[in-house]
Amino acid sequence: MSNQPDHSLSDGGLAERMARLIVHGRAPYNAEPPLDRLRASWRTAAADFYVRSHGDLPAIDAEAYRLEVGGAVGRKLSLSLTEIQAMPQATVTATLQCAGNRRADMRAVAPVSGDPWDAGAIGTADWTGPRLADVLAAAGFDRAHAQEDLHVAFACHDTVEGEAYRYGASIPMAKALAPETLLAHAMNGEPLLPEHGFPLRAVVPGYAGVRSPKWLASITVQDRPSDNPIQAGDYKFLPPQVDPDKVGPDDGITIETMPLNSAICEPARGASLPAGLTAVRGYAVCGDRTVARVDVSGDSGRTWAQASLEREAEAPFAWTFWSIDLDLPPGEHELAVRAWDAAGQTQPAAADDTWNRKGYLSTAWHRVRVTVG
Repeated sequence: MSNQPDHSLSDGGLAERMARLIVHGRAPYNAEPPLDRLRASWRTAAADFYVRSHGDLPAIDAEAYRLEVGGAVGRKLSLSLTEIQAMPQATVTATLQCAGNRRADMRAVAPVSGDPWDAGAIGTADWTGPRLADVLAAAGFDRAHAQEDLHVAFACHDTVEGEAYRYGASIPMAKALAPETLLAHAMNGEPLLPEHGFPLRAVVPGYAGVRSPKWLASITVQDRPSDNPIQAGDYKFLPPQVDPDKVGPDDGITIETMPLNSAICEPARGASLPAGLTAVRGYAVCGDRTVARVDVSGDSGRTWAQASLEREAEAPFAWTFWSIDLDLPPGEHELAVRAWDAAGQTQPAAADDTWNRKGYLSTAWHRVRVTVG
């Protein structure tokens, strides 16, 4: 098997797809789509789906590929891609989102580390593959007698930039056994693109994208979370005064389920608009709960109007689209959006309220300034 990185970024049309996106880095390759294109389709085309990489993009030979399954299971497995595709298949429509989505709003408060994501580090697709629970069952895992504190650790083929280790993460057993959690080999009915994890990735709906690793090499059932630095030391939600370089594995909140969030995709920041009715459109998302309401303001939150919602009832782990027409008189306007979930919870008003040095979980009202002439 070849898992050497493709440094050319040109194989299989990758360079052309990169040209469609807003690129934050080429090595590692990190990019997001323009927001109007993100809002154009309820399911995001693979070429328009955000890319989050922590290192190289490994080039993997599908014919030689094997997924190793081990740990606290009845028998170890070494599965080919063909064998994985021959297992019972499921398709789940789910939104994946980077924990750093909308980090740019926190950077406006004070410096933060990480790529300056706008609101495009998110996307929704149909993911196809066997349920992780079925793969574990094939390895003889007895879910009826499973300990509640077990975890499933993922090890991957990509090497983290500037480090001597490969990417890894884990999820609690309860989420691993949930019917929505897949090992996906297809996205929107097509094989995964290289930048999205070909030939196999985990898809853990409702959780931060970091828990849906790409380019899977192995999965291991164990009695503790992964000790990979990505799991043990990174992706922790910390108080604003805490230096993330000086914390241990027990510090902070491990980012798993994503919080309530929303964003304005149209009009764009800085747009010049004619006076009168203006179509304002965007998305709202909440990790494992329903988006119940979306409010939109044309005057920076002094007054609000309720937006119309669009979603698929059979896709509880997918985003909600919203839209509204606002009557905007001439002048400068700050548009704002806030969502409410089924528990009656809403978003903080300002990015100052949740600012942290890593810029994670930026969920304040999304604001867009426009000029109406």
